[in-house]
Amino acid sequence: MSRPLPASLPEISSQPVPPPYPTGGGRFGPGMVVRIKRGRAPGHVRTPWYLRGKRGRVERLCGDFANPESLAYHGNGLPAQPLYRVRFTMAELWGDEAERPSDTLDVEIYEHWLEADDAA
Repeated sequence: MSRPLPASLPEISSQPVPPPYPTGGGRFGPGMVVRIKRGRAPGHVRTPWYLRGKRGRVERLCGDFANPESLAYHGNGLPAQPLYRVRFTMAELWGDEAERPSDTLDVEIYEHWLEADDAA
């Protein structure tokens, strides 16, 4: 069940920025609202706990890169994963505890940690 889109999520420029690195494309585009998966993953992961379950907007697709979670265990990192820059507000991350609720944080997150949010 989706909750209403909070006014605190940042808007993204309507001018899409082309990916600076090669990509086969990804599931998400600039301005889309995504949620970071809540799941637990054993071992070395590249997604901070404080982001899990939080919603942000895709700022850009950065390109496709070797999966760092595979590389951490001497795998080959394939298939390459789309990497996105996602923008969060402090209000979304910290709720009422946010000192400056409208400030933003941009984080680069691999596609396998993202899910579409239907509230957009």
